[in-house]
Amino acid sequence: MNQNLIDRFLEMLAAERQVAKNTLEAYQRDLVHFCQFLQGQDLTKIEANDVHLYLEALSKQQFLPTTLARRTSALRQFYAFLLSEDLCVKNPCQHLKPLRQKRVLSKVLNEEQVNQLLQSVYEGAVDKPEKIRLAALLETLYASGLRVTELVGLPIRSLIADPGTKKLQNMLLIRGKGNRERLVPLNNAAMVALQAYLSVREYFVNKSGPKSAVWLFPSISQQGHLTRQGFGQLLKQQAVLAGLDPRLLSPHVIRHSFATHLLNRGADLLVIQKLLGHADIGTTQIYTHVMPEHLLKLVTVHHPLQKNS
Repeated sequence: MNQNLIDRFLEMLAAERQVAKNTLEAYQRDLVHFCQFLQGQDLTKIEANDVHLYLEALSKQQFLPTTLARRTSALRQFYAFLLSEDLCVKNPCQHLKPLRQKRVLSKVLNEEQVNQLLQSVYEGAVDKPEKIRLAALLETLYASGLRVTELVGLPIRSLIADPGTKKLQNMLLIRGKGNRERLVPLNNAAMVALQAYLSVREYFVNKSGPKSAVWLFPSISQQGHLTRQGFGQLLKQQAVLAGLDPRLLSPHVIRHSFATHLLNRGADLLVIQKLLGHADIGTTQIYTHVMPEHLLKLVTVHHPLQKNS
């Protein structure tokens, strides 16, 4: 009974809101965990106190604020759905307030560390297809700030070619969260790396089978393309070769580094929002806290009322 309710809720999220697969999987785990805490009680007969006891238990277990916020959100949305479908008579989360959490920026690499990582890929056996692919992945990620799921799941049609010359343009067509499309520009380094990779891509298609041919980065995985876990492992291995602490490295850290470095060099926050694919500028505003010295200098140098010394 409970699992059937959860399945119906997840189907609604996928069909009506185009919620990402990873989010659906997280909500599934969250709601199953809630069921386990309630020891199999009927979810349609839960009281507000049961929800408070659950969240209190999570707090005592020192779950991360982001995890607590997501589980709270999952419960609120789940019961709003049940009520709207007449599957329960009252909403135990009706007066449950969203958890306020301090937005904290993940670790970022400085520009020197990123260069150190990128340069290390071009050392040693650079003619190996695996190395050429890794160079394309890293250069594209740092040039675009893509989410890791967007990067590894790029279809080959994401590459845009000039209709007349067939030459690749320095642009990717991305379908991101909520099925929203955006164009992301690429720098010369990424274009060179991608061109080199395309010359060996057939090697990975042959290894992975025909179904993988639709993906830019084919693999033998169930999805037919390189997985985010697989790329994450490759990234940590390269960090060791580059002399960097692998604990500092993840695809998301490079995405954060991309945005931070753009802001440091004067990029507009709205531009960064578009590049990252954030639906809300509030999500992007976290980056305004990374450069207090830079912003202070900007004001003191350029403010019209600043007196010349």
